[in-house]
Amino acid sequence: MIPVCRLEDLPAGESVRIDTSPPIAVFNADGALYAIDDTCSHQDASLSEGWLEGCLVECPLHAASFDIRTGEPTCLPARRPVRTHEVAVIDGVVHVRPAAQEGSAA
Repeated sequence: MIPVCRLEDLPAGESVRIDTSPPIAVFNADGALYAIDDTCSHQDASLSEGWLEGCLVECPLHAASFDIRTGEPTCLPARRPVRTHEVAVIDGVVHVRPAAQEGSAA
């Protein structure tokens, strides 16, 4: 698992980007933590820079919206989901386990 930040450094309504390949965005949605691919599936924009409302994040480029619990798009122009990743808090530190990429052996 990849350590991200201390839990208190990710307050409710905020997000943080992990510079993995591909990048991952971690969100604190009113105390629940979620991680998804950071790049919008419509165009190349960072979802961690988008607007979080409840469990939906809006892409800052064209207003596509994704459910951060499932990675599914909730409106156009995005049609393809983004991957979700496992999040855990261990000893007060947020960790992410990246999901296996399509075609990888993990």
